[in-house]
Amino acid sequence: MHETPSPPLTGAAPLTVFFDGGCPLCAREIAFYRARRGADRLHWMDVSEAASEWVAPALARDAARRRFHVMHADGRIVSGARAFAAVWACLPAFSILGRLSRRAVPAALLEVCYRLFLRMRPWLQRRMRSTRTMAADAPAAICTTRQPGSYRAQER
Repeated sequence: MHETPSPPLTGAAPLTVFFDGGCPLCAREIAFYRARRGADRLHWMDVSEAASEWVAPALARDAARRRFHVMHADGRIVSGARAFAAVWACLPAFSILGRLSRRAVPAALLEVCYRLFLRMRPWLQRRMRSTRTMAADAPAAICTTRQPGSYRAQER
């Protein structure tokens, strides 16, 4: 668990969420959260598009790409499970999970799970990219869905 103080932001969203939009898995998960009620109150920053080496006063772009980070309005930066708990606490559909995840035991368990995920992330990214490539290369007939009863009509 990582916490770094940074200068506070004035008039800012309660959280700035730093995510790696170049990671298909990360981009999909962030798209899920951004579609939830309350997500419009957060500032979402795709660090893969950042021009600078630093995405926040105390957060390098490379560090933000390796691990999920958020910055609170007061400038505190947290990462990993604590960052997810902060996002969840801001989204009404996940607020209870966010509050529970801030407690010591659940936070520690989530952090262990997150670290395991980080070890699997390169494999999952390759898998998602290859699946997406295979789907793009598939003939249109394979990708179309059939209407109910169309199988019987073809058998006759």
